[in-house]
Amino acid sequence: MYTPKPIDTSGIELPKEITELTEKIAENVHENWAVERIADGWIYGEKRDDEKKTTPCLVPYDELPEREKNFDRITAMQSIKTILALGYKIEKI
Repeated sequence: MYTPKPIDTSGIELPKEITELTEKIAENVHENWAVERIADGWIYGEKRDDEKKTTPCLVPYDELPEREKNFDRITAMQSIKTILALGYKIEKI
């Protein structure tokens, strides 16, 4: 049986300037997801339908419902925290 073992990021607090970066990364996560879906033949549709390859999420990030944005934000935040937990430093040049 598979037991997930993610890197523990519970002790990582993000500085304000890094927290602000999260929204940009979340938007980019969505853009990359959309590029992959479109390349796989998915199109916009009012309802998600895996057979017809339609999804209501093929819209610009700022048009996504908050619930969908939060999924991308969590992905971005956990990625940033993982980088820091692994001992890397993030700084704007």
